[in-house]
Amino acid sequence: MKRSDNKTTPNQDNTFTSDIVHFDRSMPHVNGGVHYPIHPSTQYNYASVSALISVFQGKTKGNSPYSRQGTPTTAVLEAKLAQVEGGDGAIVFSTGMAAITASFLSLLKAGDHIVVSKFLFGNTASLFNTMEGFGIEVTRVDPAEVINVESALRQNTRIVFVETVANPGTQLPDLESIGELCATKKIIYFVDNTVLSPYLFRPKAIKASLVIHSLTKSVAGQGQILGGVVINTGLYDWSTYPNIFSAYRLGDSNKWGLMQIRKKGLRDMGGTLTSHAAHLISLGLETLAIRMDRSSETALKMAIFLEGHDQVKKVYYPMLESHPSYLQAKKLFKAGSWLLSFELKDAENCLAFVDNLNIFIKATGLADSRSLIIPVAHTIFWEMGAQKRQKMDISDGLLRVSVGLEESACLIEDLKQAFDA
Repeated sequence: MKRSDNKTTPNQDNTFTSDIVHFDRSMPHVNGGVHYPIHPSTQYNYASVSALISVFQGKTKGNSPYSRQGTPTTAVLEAKLAQVEGGDGAIVFSTGMAAITASFLSLLKAGDHIVVSKFLFGNTASLFNTMEGFGIEVTRVDPAEVINVESALRQNTRIVFVETVANPGTQLPDLESIGELCATKKIIYFVDNTVLSPYLFRPKAIKASLVIHSLTKSVAGQGQILGGVVINTGLYDWSTYPNIFSAYRLGDSNKWGLMQIRKKGLRDMGGTLTSHAAHLISLGLETLAIRMDRSSETALKMAIFLEGHDQVKKVYYPMLESHPSYLQAKKLFKAGSWLLSFELKDAENCLAFVDNLNIFIKATGLADSRSLIIPVAHTIFWEMGAQKRQKMDISDGLLRVSVGLEESACLIEDLKQAFDA
């Protein structure tokens, strides 16, 4: 099955899961297997040395000569992920952080400038701190209003980077307006779509140039495998980008950006996804829509319950009418996803409340089939210090929840008894 080219978001797509579960049928059959097989080999044979040379020099497509750049199994996963995001190519990595690090370090050089959201996943924010030490200039803004991004642009700005839904505060950028701005200015618009997944939202619809996912989260979905991906949407004109090496300015210019990331970022930096991991992620992708529908429905019910509780100061969930970006979320997203945060009125009771929960697992991580909870200030944002946490609106009473697949009534009952304890 093949999705129509005129479909821009999965909101309009009634064949999302069918396309995925039947994708392997478009691949060469191996011994009649329904699933494309796992290829564990680290090197591959060629019919002639000229064929090997042609692949090395990028003149023809074929298996990578060495599996650090990918295997037939990872290539199939890349094709699936490109399809579901509406892109024209993808590169998978061993983790989401490997994908984002390789992409930025491959595309930027000392003296370049980037504009990034000030509301970012903690490790991504830490990466940008490290990049400043390499001579890359970083400006952090609140992207909820496009004027903040536009005011930060400079002559040497190369990339604008945002997350579709920020972790843990669920802040939303002005996604459409930033996309228009970047398209006009010919700046790469790099969007992390991990929280929503391509099922709930496709950033290509708001003119993203590159899309990144931690495949560990929504796509794999069961807390058992690490992975990451960067996807080229086909909307950015790479022939205008000044940092593409001459060796990669060959053939279709639309492929130049990914080619440089694959060579400089994957091959040279080595964050390779194994074939076994790629296979497990492919299996997770098959149930993505079912899991996202279920967890989104439950998360909204939980958010409504929490918002009405007298011990809760504030609830952060995009599909609540009280959320500052509710109208944008309703317009662009199929549903709100599994990420929910709430702030207790009594911050000193935060840790005791978490300990009183029976079903929620006290663990970091996101998008597991099990619901997870974590006190944010004491854990994943502890390293940055109180002053920076305050700038990011992270209070000592903030709890982050990754909503799993349990029945909503069970989770809400667990919350009730923890409040009453």
